[in-house]
Amino acid sequence: MKRISKILITAMALTVAATGVAMATPSTQIWIPSTDVQAYKTFHLGIDNYIRSSKNSAGVREPNVYDIGPVFGFLPFEKLQGEIGFDYLGNSSTVNDNHPWSGNIKLATPEDSLFKLSPAIAIGGYNLGPALDKGLAPNAASGQNIIYGLVAKTLPAFGAVPSLGRLSAGYYRGSEKALVNSSLNKDNDGVLLSWDRTMTEISDKLWMAVDYQGGKNADGALSFGASWNFAKNVSVIFGYDIYNNKERAGQNTFTTQLDINFP
Repeated sequence: MKRISKILITAMALTVAATGVAMATPSTQIWIPSTDVQAYKTFHLGIDNYIRSSKNSAGVREPNVYDIGPVFGFLPFEKLQGEIGFDYLGNSSTVNDNHPWSGNIKLATPEDSLFKLSPAIAIGGYNLGPALDKGLAPNAASGQNIIYGLVAKTLPAFGAVPSLGRLSAGYYRGSEKALVNSSLNKDNDGVLLSWDRTMTEISDKLWMAVDYQGGKNADGALSFGASWNFAKNVSVIFGYDIYNNKERAGQNTFTTQLDINFP
């Protein structure tokens, strides 16, 4: 399954003026964080592109977004795992590109580690960075300072029927200054939901996912996509993001996400 790992700060982007795409880049599904964690002493490099699918209501194609960031697994324990990383994000917006750095961190326990049939549990933070003043915060990449919690469970196989995949659910809360709605009132929390599965009937190299982040802020989105492992340590996700509030996030985006793991 897909890993786009990162540190106590994650990247996101917003477009010029009043809109922009925001991304999260710890180990993720397509858009939201996952309960996956980069393995101890391994290094991950994620290179993500978000390409606008259409022009906005003014007939202008908003800036695309480019994000690159490493993540490193830092805990040696079997039942408690951790990753940390940072991101550099650019989207041709003066406000955002003056503050392109952000970081993230995650702690997690794998499934069945606490007791038999226990879910995976993760807590973490992303889009972490210095808080900007209220006038700039809604159009900057860093400073969302999102904290989240997730649980996930892989559905068991039933007879000849294979597992139907993994379900994840959680909640996030971030900066009241950065996560706002169209009226610039705070909209800084919401649900995190996802389904993902390796499509073994077709190939062990194929993985698919759908995820959702609640909120009418720049981060709220429904995303779906598929990943293919081109090599043991290299995979690429091809996905699509539908934003809950295009006034804050901009027009929907096609995304390609290159993931490279180094032992």
